[in-house]
Amino acid sequence: MSKLKIPKKVFMQGGIPAAFIGQSIAKHQTKTDIGAHNIFLGQVRADVIEEKTVQAIEYTAYEEMAEKKIHEIREATFDRFEITCMHIHHSLGAVAAGEICLFVFVSSPHRDVCYQASRYIVEAIKAEVPIFGKEIFEDSSHQWKVNKS
Repeated sequence: MSKLKIPKKVFMQGGIPAAFIGQSIAKHQTKTDIGAHNIFLGQVRADVIEEKTVQAIEYTAYEEMAEKKIHEIREATFDRFEITCMHIHHSLGAVAAGEICLFVFVSSPHRDVCYQASRYIVEAIKAEVPIFGKEIFEDSSHQWKVNKS
């Protein structure tokens, strides 16, 4: 059993506020064994699909299963990379184009590990976690989003 604890709050309703991201960064200033942070921010794009513009994405998830899978990704990341800490937050509900829907924050003694671990986490979330996005168009029609790299 790992010494890591499951994060209290993976999912957030709506877009992830810049203030929340800033506060997360500020909390790490006292951790002087950290030499690097890497942050991935996933933002909702206003894609044009068949001449309609995406206004928002409405995210849903099988929350219990998704939280379990995210915990597994966290454990695998700590086993695979020499990182100090990691935070993963994903939106649920409607997130407008331009807002942040995914926040991955990785810290380690050295930068290269941060880059590698961040990419590993984001790719694993996209491939393995049961989170679904419904693209909402300006005319209120919708379609289910297909994840791309």
